[in-house]
Amino acid sequence: MENAITMKNICKDFKVLKRHEGLKGSIRDLFSRDYQTISAVKDVSLEIGKGEIIGYLGPNGAGKSTTIKMMTGVLEPTSGEIIVNGRVPYKDRTANSEHIGVVFGQRSQLWWSLPLIESFKLLRDIYMVPKKEYESMIELYRSLVDIEPILHKPVRQMSLGQRTLSDILAAFLHNPDIVFLDEPTIGLDVAMKAKIRDLIRGLNQEKGTTVILTTHDMGDVDALCRRIVIIDKGQKIYDNDIDHLKTYFGSYRTLRMRLSDDTWEERVIDETKEDVMDVILKKQKEQKIKDIQLQEISTEEVIKKIYAGEEAEPSSENAPAPEAN
Repeated sequence: MENAITMKNICKDFKVLKRHEGLKGSIRDLFSRDYQTISAVKDVSLEIGKGEIIGYLGPNGAGKSTTIKMMTGVLEPTSGEIIVNGRVPYKDRTANSEHIGVVFGQRSQLWWSLPLIESFKLLRDIYMVPKKEYESMIELYRSLVDIEPILHKPVRQMSLGQRTLSDILAAFLHNPDIVFLDEPTIGLDVAMKAKIRDLIRGLNQEKGTTVILTTHDMGDVDALCRRIVIIDKGQKIYDNDIDHLKTYFGSYRTLRMRLSDDTWEERVIDETKEDVMDVILKKQKEQKIKDIQLQEISTEEVIKKIYAGEEAEPSSENAPAPEAN
Protein backbone atom coordinates (compact mmCIF):
# COMPACT_ATOMS: atom_id res chain seq x y z
CA MET A 1 0.00 0.00 0.00
CA GLU A 2 1.31 3.44 -0.93
CA ASN A 3 1.81 5.72 2.05
CA ALA A 4 -0.03 8.99 2.55
CA ILE A 5 2.20 9.89 5.51
CA THR A 6 5.67 8.68 6.44
CA MET A 7 7.40 9.80 9.63
CA LYS A 8 10.89 8.60 10.54
CA ASN A 9 12.39 9.25 13.98
CA ILE A 10 10.51 12.50 14.44
CA CYS A 11 11.39 14.59 17.49
CA LYS A 12 10.07 17.97 18.56
CA ASP A 13 11.63 20.00 21.37
CA PHE A 14 10.49 23.31 22.81
CA LYS A 15 12.56 25.80 24.78
CA VAL A 16 10.61 26.99 27.82
CA LEU A 17 11.64 29.84 30.09
CA LYS A 18 12.20 28.85 33.71
CA ARG A 19 9.92 31.28 35.51
CA HIS A 20 10.49 32.65 38.99
CA GLU A 21 7.91 33.52 41.63
CA GLY A 22 6.91 36.96 42.86
CA LEU A 23 7.34 40.48 41.50
CA LYS A 24 11.12 40.31 41.56
CA GLY A 25 10.95 36.98 39.78
CA SER A 26 8.70 38.43 37.06
CA ILE A 27 11.12 41.32 36.49
CA ARG A 28 14.01 38.88 36.41
CA ASP A 29 12.18 36.77 33.80
CA LEU A 30 12.08 39.76 31.45
CA PHE A 31 15.87 39.57 31.10
CA SER A 32 16.38 35.89 31.79
CA ARG A 33 18.03 33.49 29.37
CA ASP A 34 17.43 30.56 31.68
CA TYR A 35 15.59 28.08 29.45
CA GLN A 36 14.86 24.40 29.73
CA THR A 37 14.19 22.03 26.84
CA ILE A 38 10.92 20.10 26.82
CA SER A 39 10.64 17.09 24.50
CA ALA A 40 7.04 16.98 23.25
CA VAL A 41 7.62 14.20 20.70
CA LYS A 42 10.41 11.65 21.03
CA ASP A 43 11.64 9.53 18.13
CA VAL A 44 8.22 8.70 16.62
CA SER A 45 8.14 6.69 13.39
CA LEU A 46 4.84 6.07 11.62
CA GLU A 47 3.54 4.99 8.22
CA ILE A 48 -0.07 5.62 7.22
CA GLY A 49 -1.36 4.11 3.99
CA LYS A 50 -3.61 5.93 1.56
CA GLY A 51 -7.29 5.45 2.37
CA GLU A 52 -6.76 4.33 5.97
CA ILE A 53 -8.77 5.64 8.91
CA ILE A 54 -6.37 5.84 11.85
CA GLY A 55 -7.36 6.42 15.45
CA TYR A 56 -4.57 8.57 16.92
CA LEU A 57 -5.00 8.33 20.68
CA GLY A 58 -3.32 9.47 23.84
CA PRO A 59 -4.01 11.27 27.11
CA ASN A 60 -3.93 15.07 27.28
CA GLY A 61 -0.37 16.33 26.88
CA ALA A 62 0.82 13.11 25.23
CA GLY A 63 2.07 14.82 22.06
CA LYS A 64 -0.89 14.23 19.72
CA SER A 65 -1.47 17.87 18.81
CA THR A 66 2.24 18.50 18.28
CA THR A 67 2.48 15.53 15.93
CA ILE A 68 -0.61 16.63 13.98
CA LYS A 69 0.80 20.16 13.65
CA MET A 70 3.97 18.70 12.13
CA MET A 71 1.90 16.63 9.68
CA THR A 72 -0.03 19.73 8.61
CA GLY A 73 3.12 21.84 8.28
CA VAL A 74 2.35 24.22 11.14
CA LEU A 75 5.43 23.04 13.07
CA GLU A 76 8.87 21.97 11.88
CA PRO A 77 10.37 18.88 13.55
CA THR A 78 13.52 19.37 15.62
CA SER A 79 14.89 16.25 13.94
CA GLY A 80 13.70 13.36 11.80
CA GLU A 81 11.96 13.10 8.44
CA ILE A 82 8.30 13.64 7.59
CA ILE A 83 6.67 13.22 4.17
CA VAL A 84 2.98 13.97 3.56
CA ASN A 85 1.57 13.29 0.09
CA GLY A 86 5.12 13.24 -1.26
CA ARG A 87 5.94 16.67 0.24
CA VAL A 88 7.81 17.94 3.27
CA PRO A 89 4.87 19.77 4.88
CA TYR A 90 6.74 22.54 6.74
CA LYS A 91 8.81 23.37 3.62
CA ASP A 92 5.79 23.58 1.32
CA ARG A 93 2.91 24.61 3.56
CA THR A 94 0.79 26.14 0.79
CA ALA A 95 0.83 23.08 -1.47
CA ASN A 96 0.36 20.81 1.54
CA SER A 97 -2.68 22.78 2.76
CA GLU A 98 -4.32 22.46 -0.67
CA HIS A 99 -4.40 18.69 -0.29
CA ILE A 100 -5.53 18.31 3.31
CA GLY A 101 -8.68 19.09 5.27
CA VAL A 102 -8.89 19.85 8.98
CA VAL A 103 -11.55 20.00 11.68
CA PHE A 104 -9.97 21.18 14.93
CA GLY A 105 -12.17 21.79 17.95
CA GLN A 106 -14.32 24.90 17.71
CA ARG A 107 -12.21 26.53 14.98
CA SER A 108 -14.68 26.65 12.15
CA GLN A 109 -13.80 27.42 8.54
CA LEU A 110 -17.41 28.43 7.86
CA TRP A 111 -18.66 32.01 7.65
CA TRP A 112 -20.76 32.64 10.75
CA SER A 113 -23.49 34.82 9.23
CA LEU A 114 -23.77 33.13 5.83
CA PRO A 115 -25.96 30.17 4.87
CA LEU A 116 -23.95 26.96 4.62
CA ILE A 117 -24.27 26.77 0.84
CA GLU A 118 -22.60 30.20 0.51
CA SER A 119 -19.68 29.02 2.67
CA PHE A 120 -19.39 26.02 0.36
CA LYS A 121 -19.29 28.29 -2.70
CA LEU A 122 -16.58 30.46 -1.13
CA LEU A 123 -14.50 27.40 -0.26
CA ARG A 124 -15.01 26.13 -3.82
CA ASP A 125 -13.48 29.37 -5.12
CA ILE A 126 -10.65 29.39 -2.57
CA TYR A 127 -9.61 25.85 -3.48
CA MET A 128 -10.44 26.39 -7.17
CA VAL A 129 -12.64 23.31 -7.33
CA PRO A 130 -14.00 22.74 -10.87
CA LYS A 131 -17.75 23.24 -11.12
CA LYS A 132 -18.47 19.65 -12.13
CA GLU A 133 -16.42 18.25 -9.22
CA TYR A 134 -18.11 20.62 -6.78
CA GLU A 135 -21.59 19.63 -7.94
CA SER A 136 -20.62 15.96 -7.77
CA MET A 137 -19.46 16.39 -4.18
CA ILE A 138 -22.70 18.14 -3.17
CA GLU A 139 -24.67 15.25 -4.67
CA LEU A 140 -22.49 12.79 -2.75
CA TYR A 141 -23.26 14.70 0.44
CA ARG A 142 -26.97 14.43 -0.31
CA SER A 143 -26.66 10.67 -0.75
CA LEU A 144 -24.84 10.23 2.57
CA VAL A 145 -26.75 12.61 4.85
CA ASP A 146 -29.83 14.81 4.74
CA ILE A 147 -28.20 18.21 4.20
CA GLU A 148 -31.21 20.03 2.74
CA PRO A 149 -32.46 21.39 6.13
CA ILE A 150 -29.10 23.09 6.79
CA LEU A 151 -27.89 24.13 3.33
CA HIS A 152 -29.67 27.50 3.45
CA LYS A 153 -29.38 28.00 7.21
CA PRO A 154 -26.89 30.57 8.59
CA VAL A 155 -24.17 28.86 10.59
CA ARG A 156 -24.92 31.03 13.66
CA GLN A 157 -28.43 29.53 13.81
CA MET A 158 -27.22 25.92 13.76
CA SER A 159 -27.03 23.55 16.69
CA LEU A 160 -23.62 22.25 17.78
CA GLY A 161 -24.27 18.99 15.95
CA GLN A 162 -25.27 20.76 12.73
CA ARG A 163 -22.17 22.98 12.86
CA THR A 164 -19.90 19.98 13.42
CA LEU A 165 -21.53 18.14 10.54
CA SER A 166 -21.13 21.22 8.34
CA ASP A 167 -17.45 21.63 9.27
CA ILE A 168 -16.76 18.02 8.31
CA LEU A 169 -18.53 18.51 4.99
CA ALA A 170 -16.45 21.65 4.41
CA ALA A 171 -13.22 19.80 5.19
CA PHE A 172 -13.95 17.19 2.51
CA LEU A 173 -15.35 19.62 -0.07
CA HIS A 174 -12.16 20.08 -2.14
CA ASN A 175 -11.57 16.30 -2.16
CA PRO A 176 -8.37 16.38 -0.08
CA ASP A 177 -6.04 13.41 0.14
CA ILE A 178 -5.97 13.54 3.94
CA VAL A 179 -8.42 14.88 6.52
CA PHE A 180 -7.49 15.51 10.16
CA LEU A 181 -10.40 15.29 12.60
CA ASP A 182 -9.94 16.36 16.22
CA GLU A 183 -12.71 15.19 18.58
CA PRO A 184 -15.40 15.38 15.86
CA THR A 185 -18.25 14.08 18.06
CA ILE A 186 -17.46 15.77 21.38
CA GLY A 187 -20.55 17.13 23.13
CA LEU A 188 -23.00 15.59 20.66
CA ASP A 189 -26.00 13.38 21.34
CA VAL A 190 -26.10 9.71 20.36
CA ALA A 191 -28.11 10.26 17.16
CA MET A 192 -25.81 13.00 15.84
CA LYS A 193 -22.70 10.98 16.72
CA ALA A 194 -24.05 8.08 14.66
CA LYS A 195 -24.84 10.40 11.73
CA ILE A 196 -21.34 11.91 11.75
CA ARG A 197 -19.66 8.51 11.99
CA ASP A 198 -21.72 7.29 9.03
CA LEU A 199 -20.71 10.40 7.08
CA ILE A 200 -16.99 9.99 7.78
CA ARG A 201 -17.12 6.30 6.88
CA GLY A 202 -19.06 7.00 3.69
CA LEU A 203 -16.71 9.75 2.51
CA ASN A 204 -13.69 7.56 3.22
CA GLN A 205 -15.17 4.70 1.21
CA GLU A 206 -16.39 6.83 -1.69
CA LYS A 207 -13.36 9.11 -2.08
CA GLY A 208 -10.57 6.97 -0.61
CA THR A 209 -9.64 9.81 1.73
CA THR A 210 -7.08 9.10 4.44
CA VAL A 211 -8.52 10.10 7.83
CA ILE A 212 -6.49 10.83 10.98
CA LEU A 213 -8.89 10.81 13.92
CA THR A 214 -7.94 12.06 17.38
CA THR A 215 -10.59 11.39 19.99
CA HIS A 216 -11.30 10.36 23.56
CA ASP A 217 -14.60 8.78 22.50
CA MET A 218 -14.01 5.05 22.07
CA GLY A 219 -17.33 4.83 20.25
CA ASP A 220 -15.70 6.79 17.40
CA VAL A 221 -12.74 4.41 17.41
CA ASP A 222 -14.84 1.23 17.43
CA ALA A 223 -17.13 2.55 14.68
CA LEU A 224 -14.48 3.92 12.32
CA CYS A 225 -10.96 2.62 12.94
CA ARG A 226 -9.40 -0.73 12.16
CA ARG A 227 -6.01 0.51 13.31
CA ILE A 228 -5.06 2.68 16.25
CA VAL A 229 -1.85 4.42 17.23
CA ILE A 230 -1.34 5.37 20.86
CA ILE A 231 1.15 8.01 21.95
CA ASP A 232 2.04 8.81 25.55
CA LYS A 233 4.67 11.14 26.97
CA GLY A 234 5.79 11.90 23.43
CA GLN A 235 6.48 8.28 22.49
CA LYS A 236 4.53 5.81 20.38
CA ILE A 237 3.51 2.92 22.63
CA TYR A 238 1.08 1.02 20.39
CA ASP A 239 0.46 0.68 16.65
CA ASN A 240 -1.84 -2.13 15.49
CA ASP A 241 -5.48 -3.06 15.00
CA ILE A 242 -8.17 -2.95 17.69
CA ASP A 243 -8.84 -6.70 17.75
CA HIS A 244 -5.16 -7.35 18.34
CA LEU A 245 -5.20 -4.81 21.16
CA LYS A 246 -7.90 -6.76 22.94
CA THR A 247 -6.00 -10.03 22.63
CA TYR A 248 -3.27 -8.46 24.71
CA PHE A 249 -5.78 -8.17 27.52
CA GLY A 250 -7.47 -11.48 26.73
CA SER A 251 -7.65 -12.53 30.38
CA TYR A 252 -9.67 -9.45 31.33
CA ARG A 253 -13.46 -9.48 31.58
CA THR A 254 -16.02 -6.87 32.52
CA LEU A 255 -18.32 -8.15 35.27
CA ARG A 256 -21.65 -6.36 35.64
CA MET A 257 -23.90 -7.17 38.61
CA ARG A 258 -27.45 -5.89 39.12
CA LEU A 259 -27.97 -5.48 42.82
CA SER A 260 -31.09 -5.70 44.99
CA ASP A 261 -31.76 -1.97 44.60
CA ASP A 262 -31.70 -2.41 40.79
CA THR A 263 -28.43 -0.48 40.42
CA TRP A 264 -25.64 -1.97 38.32
CA GLU A 265 -22.12 -2.40 39.67
CA GLU A 266 -19.35 -2.87 37.13
CA ARG A 267 -15.71 -3.88 37.49
CA VAL A 268 -12.93 -5.20 35.29
CA ILE A 269 -11.46 -8.53 36.39
CA ASP A 270 -8.13 -10.07 35.46
CA GLU A 271 -8.90 -13.81 35.51
CA THR A 272 -5.23 -14.65 35.99
CA LYS A 273 -5.32 -12.90 39.36
CA GLU A 274 -8.83 -13.46 40.71
CA ASP A 275 -11.69 -15.87 40.13
CA VAL A 276 -14.95 -14.44 38.83
CA MET A 277 -17.06 -16.72 41.06
CA ASP A 278 -15.09 -15.63 44.14
CA VAL A 279 -15.85 -12.00 43.31
CA ILE A 280 -19.55 -12.78 42.84
CA LEU A 281 -19.82 -14.80 46.07
CA LYS A 282 -18.06 -12.10 48.07
CA LYS A 283 -20.44 -9.46 46.71
CA GLN A 284 -23.43 -11.74 47.34
CA LYS A 285 -22.57 -11.77 51.05
CA GLU A 286 -22.69 -7.96 51.10
CA GLN A 287 -25.78 -7.45 48.96
CA LYS A 288 -28.18 -9.66 47.04
CA ILE A 289 -27.35 -9.97 43.32
CA LYS A 290 -30.33 -10.15 40.94
CA ASP A 291 -28.52 -10.46 37.60
CA ILE A 292 -25.00 -11.02 36.26
CA GLN A 293 -23.38 -10.18 32.93
CA LEU A 294 -19.84 -11.16 31.93
CA GLN A 295 -18.51 -9.34 28.89
CA GLU A 296 -15.29 -9.04 26.92
CA ILE A 297 -13.23 -6.04 27.99
CA SER A 298 -14.17 -2.91 26.06
CA THR A 299 -11.78 -0.91 23.91
CA GLU A 300 -12.17 1.98 26.33
CA GLU A 301 -11.04 -0.12 29.30
CA VAL A 302 -8.07 -1.47 27.33
CA ILE A 303 -6.97 2.07 26.45
CA LYS A 304 -7.31 3.14 30.09
CA LYS A 305 -5.06 0.28 31.16
CA ILE A 306 -2.43 1.17 28.57
CA TYR A 307 -2.49 4.81 29.71
CA ALA A 308 -2.04 3.55 33.27
CA GLY A 309 1.04 1.61 32.17
CA GLU A 310 -0.36 -1.84 32.95
CA GLU A 311 1.33 -4.85 31.40
CA ALA A 312 -0.72 -6.79 28.88
CA GLU A 313 -0.82 -10.57 28.82
CA PRO A 314 -1.07 -12.07 25.30
CA SER A 315 -4.04 -14.42 25.08
CA SER A 316 -2.11 -16.90 22.94
CA GLU A 317 1.48 -17.84 22.25
CA ASN A 318 1.08 -16.74 18.65
CA ALA A 319 -0.07 -13.21 19.42
CA PRO A 320 2.03 -10.74 17.40
CA ALA A 321 4.02 -7.89 18.84
CA PRO A 322 1.99 -4.81 19.77
CA GLU A 323 3.71 -2.56 17.25
CA ALA A 324 3.34 -3.24 13.54
CA ASN A 325 3.85 -0.63 10.84
